[in-house]
Amino acid sequence: MKHILLCVLALGFFFSGNISHASGNEEIDYLLNHLANSGCTFIRNGDEHEAKEARDHLEMKYNYAKRRIKTAEDFIDKIASKSSLSRKLYEVHCGNVKMPSKQWLYEVLAAHRELMNTMKKQKQFSDTSPSQGKL
Repeated sequence: MKHILLCVLALGFFFSGNISHASGNEEIDYLLNHLANSGCTFIRNGDEHEAKEARDHLEMKYNYAKRRIKTAEDFIDKIASKSSLSRKLYEVHCGNVKMPSKQWLYEVLAAHRELMNTMKKQKQFSDTSPSQGKL
């Protein structure tokens, strides 16, 4: 019985440690998935790539350099803004708008964080407001 309890506690400790480091990874995952589903064209070294192909490429670069990437900003600045080989800037082309991928990703990240903060505030408000029907 003691062994089972120790195993459960150890697993809880292990998983809680992983969760505390997940925020940067969750934001990076969000950026990659947003890109894949954006319908935009990603321009890398002058060649156009579909969004899902661009996501795969950036994910491959991220997996290679994951030890050095701690935040979504690190990901954008060190992985997703320019070619590691040619040093040419990546671009994103959405509709009639073409911009550096760095700018596009920072805008996506800012919008995502704003939405997350709004949702967090709404949850805090609903958790602290009196329940309806109670006096």
